[in-house]
Amino acid sequence: MDRLSTLLSHFGVSAGTFHSGTFCGTTGFDGEQACGHLHLLKAGELTLKLGDERDIQLNKPTLIFFPRPFRHRLFAAETSDTQLVCASLTFDGGAGNALAAALPDYLVLGLDEIPNMTGTLDWLFNEAFGGVCGREAMMDRLFEVLVIQLLRHLLANHQQSPGLMAGLADPRLARSLSLMHDTPGKAWTVAELSAAANMSRASFAEHFRQVVGQTPVDYLVSWRISLAQKRLREGKSIALIVDEVGYESPSALARAFRRKTGVSPREWMRNGKGR
Repeated sequence: MDRLSTLLSHFGVSAGTFHSGTFCGTTGFDGEQACGHLHLLKAGELTLKLGDERDIQLNKPTLIFFPRPFRHRLFAAETSDTQLVCASLTFDGGAGNALAAALPDYLVLGLDEIPNMTGTLDWLFNEAFGGVCGREAMMDRLFEVLVIQLLRHLLANHQQSPGLMAGLADPRLARSLSLMHDTPGKAWTVAELSAAANMSRASFAEHFRQVVGQTPVDYLVSWRISLAQKRLREGKSIALIVDEVGYESPSALARAFRRKTGVSPREWMRNGKGR
């Protein structure tokens, strides 16, 4: 698989449309929901108030993306003729989703800044403001396509902070990261990963640390534990997860899990982290 498809095969996204049409008044999101949000301003004016109480005034078609729960409010005056389409976003794997965690807290992009998404946006708006049967199911799927296109946009524009997305946007590191994502059960060495990146071992290790924010070995452990958390949420036992994530026994995986999360897999599930 390619660098993005592998991630989405493990940590995909599901959308649920909850508003389409004229919007006025105030609606708030307290950041306690177990989902992110995607708002599309088609026309009119909108005030976005972020969790830090900063206001962003929007008066042109705009995309507002919150990949994770984030406190914010939307306000529009009755006279502003605001047209808004909104969906909730749920990434597979819950709070431990490696992909959602790698994204910025929020993105605010004018639709004229993302011309590669024009076709999908036009289709979604036609569905949102039309009366065709099946429109909500179609809108949900189109919102999911928009998220994939947003991820492509981020990778293409190299504007990420250190982390997973920054690594995938780096042509020298993307191959090594994809190898770890594709086959997490393999005992990857820095020598093998640096060869895939066509770099010396020392240069690769330092460059990886600067771009991704972890050493290659630490990143591999983090990726394995993220996959283990997802499998635990799906109801699988530690014994069934061990081979997939590259540990020789359930006790070895449990030790790595505790080192990374501070609790055992059983405690993690009992404390509700798996919801």
